[in-house]
Amino acid sequence: MIARRTFLATTASTATAAAGIAAVSGQGTAAASQQPQQPQQTQQDADFVAFLTAAADGRAAAVLEGYGAHITDLRDRGRARAAARSLRTLTSVYVHTASAYHHDSALLGPLAQLADALAEEQFDDGLYDQGAVHSPPDTAFSVVDLNIAYSLLDGDGHRATEKVRATVERILRKAGPGLAGGGVHTANHRWLVCAALARIHRRWPHPSYAGRIDDWLAEGIDQLAGGEYSERSPTYSAVVTNPALLTLARFYDRRGRRDLRGLYGCVRDNLTATLYVTEPNGEVESVHSRRQDQTALRHVPEFWLQYRELAIRDGNGQFAAVAALLQERGTGQTFGETPPGDRLAEVLDRPELARPLPRVAPLPDDFEHHDDSCGLVRVRRGGRTASIFGGTDLPEVHAISSGLSTNPTFFKMRKGAAILDSLRLSPQFFSLGHFRSEGVERDGDGWRLRAEVSAGFHQPLPRRYRRRDGAYPLTNDGRFWSAMDFPHRAKEYRRLHTEILVREAADGGWELSFDVSESAVPLALELCFRRGGKLTGEGLEPVAGAADTYQLVSGEAAYTVGDDRITFGPGNGKGGKQPPVVEPGERYTWMNGSLTPDGVRVLITGRSPLTYRMSLR
Repeated sequence: MIARRTFLATTASTATAAAGIAAVSGQGTAAASQQPQQPQQTQQDADFVAFLTAAADGRAAAVLEGYGAHITDLRDRGRARAAARSLRTLTSVYVHTASAYHHDSALLGPLAQLADALAEEQFDDGLYDQGAVHSPPDTAFSVVDLNIAYSLLDGDGHRATEKVRATVERILRKAGPGLAGGGVHTANHRWLVCAALARIHRRWPHPSYAGRIDDWLAEGIDQLAGGEYSERSPTYSAVVTNPALLTLARFYDRRGRRDLRGLYGCVRDNLTATLYVTEPNGEVESVHSRRQDQTALRHVPEFWLQYRELAIRDGNGQFAAVAALLQERGTGQTFGETPPGDRLAEVLDRPELARPLPRVAPLPDDFEHHDDSCGLVRVRRGGRTASIFGGTDLPEVHAISSGLSTNPTFFKMRKGAAILDSLRLSPQFFSLGHFRSEGVERDGDGWRLRAEVSAGFHQPLPRRYRRRDGAYPLTNDGRFWSAMDFPHRAKEYRRLHTEILVREAADGGWELSFDVSESAVPLALELCFRRGGKLTGEGLEPVAGAADTYQLVSGEAAYTVGDDRITFGPGNGKGGKQPPVVEPGERYTWMNGSLTPDGVRVLITGRSPLTYRMSLR
């Protein structure tokens, strides 16, 4: 990392923007005291700075149009995050000498209004609500942004912002005790709270701040062997955990026991893992996540500055390639959640991010990657990719709940724009729902998924547990609850055993061999394709009452998007007179829930015992 006073422009066309970073990074003794001592560096990536400056000016214009709504949301609903981010964004262009808004008096009113609203709506304990009452972790999101804004304003030292600075300082000082004494909900919240406290502690030290950071860090970083964190979520890795650990590495010395290598190493390992779950179009595989994004699209731009920071720090050419590619694509303008203009504040705060990237190295594009800690296999052959997933939590914990991996998709593939978003198997077996594998393991030249589920019929209670009044405990038999004292009853079981062998074919496609046995039940394979293509095949029949859903009765079908096509089949008959059914299981239907994926769906039906081979190419 480099000193905040040492930036120089390297090209004439972007000298103004580059000099702006240099000016901001070098101002203010208080801001300089916030930064760790770093070796000097005189070069910077002027194109990168110019890109961010233009993006930030555009973003600031949008914020000026909409910040009033953020203040209203804060006052009416207690939601502080949008207001704090707006203040941070406006601060970045106000202090940046190359910005069209540099020291523009038109920003002073909005900055003051945002700061005043944040101060007025802060509770006496220093916290905000943000959807959870007096929430330390939700407050920490806002404090992280306000820490950066305060550091930039203090470093800029412009007299016109003295009152805004004083207000933000008051908010941060007030928040410290609440963060140091409060609890959290999820694993990533620990590191977010630590990051917020670390910067407050660096500027206004207090033993309770260091003590709470040490307590959380003493629990150990929750990183799995494959590089993912325990939540296995690309969203929370990119937006919370990685940024928090990088902030801790910079601002918290653990009273002389600093472990920079360990914290940077965690982020490095996570970014390396992300290389193998990133699709050619920038989407990040999330089928293995334990959070809300396990059924949603996520995109690699959220990792942008993390790849850039570790590329520069380590001289990592692959990380540099990701960072350069994202900038070339116009990060966040077409996909991603954080607009690129919001990132200027981070670069002004960490000017080492503006150093030139190292020479780029080729990214992995021909591999089989097995992350056993997540039960995920990723295969890429140039523009063709596939995911094989057998790592849900359901076989172990027997529950559907927030915080668990429950997505029943076990195979996905894509060829360019033709995307099979989901392949699932739904047997109608005691309303237990979809097949969810108990793992994924190598089997010869393929990958094997397997699971066995069972349901019991209960025998009469032994004499010693019988009651004349019939008042038996309300108990759970694994599928439902009843006042039957299930644990004390003998049982006879019905079982369903499923194995799927997934093999890459010589022609670049895939063969999936299914073996479903031990019970005779109807079942349906459900393929769900991303919308935007054309489905063709003589053996396709519409499924009554289900929009965009078809049954492949015979032969093969194809899904085509432009020049890209996935051919699949064969069909396996109609499977009876009734329309085919995809049963999500009683855990969903009891709550009127649904597991129907969005897209163009094709069902292939059958009845166990069944052996069937599907071809996808």
